[in-house]
Amino acid sequence: MSAYRRARVPGATYFFTVNLRDRHSDLLVREIDLLRASVRATKARHPFHIDAWVVLPEHMHCLWTLPAEDADFALRWKVIKFAFARRLPKGEALTGTQRARGERGIWQRRYWEHLIRDDLDYQRHFDYIHLNPRKHGHVEHLADWPYSSFHRAVRTGIYSPDWWGNEDLGGKGYGEG
Repeated sequence: MSAYRRARVPGATYFFTVNLRDRHSDLLVREIDLLRASVRATKARHPFHIDAWVVLPEHMHCLWTLPAEDADFALRWKVIKFAFARRLPKGEALTGTQRARGERGIWQRRYWEHLIRDDLDYQRHFDYIHLNPRKHGHVEHLADWPYSSFHRAVRTGIYSPDWWGNEDLGGKGYGEG
C-alpha cells in the first residue's frame, strides 16, 4: 500500500479530476440528471461551494471551495460516487477484489486533486475546466457544451459567450506553444 498523502487545508479551494473506470463510456453525460442529484444531495449534507465544473462523457473537472473549518473533500467525493453508482443498474465488469468488497466498477478508485495556491493558479484551473470540452473535441464553441459552469460564468460577466481563451489546449501549460 502506498503512503499517498493529500493536502488538506480547511476552507481551501481545490481542483479535481474524477474519471470513470471505463474511459470509453458516456455514462456521465447520459446520466447527467442522476449526477446532478447526487451532487445536490451531497452539498445539502456536506456543504461546499462549486466555483467551476465541467462534465464530459467519461470524466469531470471541478473547483470547489470548502467551508472555513472543513478540509474533508474525500468524504464528499465518496458520498457523490456512492450515491451515483447505487442508483445505476448493475452490470459493469468487476474485479475479484471489487466483488469481494461489494464495490461497484463505475469509478476509478483514485482521483486527482490539487490545492489552489493563489489567484493565478485559480484562474488557470478555472479556464482549464471551461476549455476542456473544446480540448477534447466535443465542441468548437464552448457555449455549445451544456454540462459546464461556463454558462454561469457568461451570465455573471466572467466570460463573453464566444470566449475560448488562448491557452495551450494540448496540455503543455498556459501561454506555451
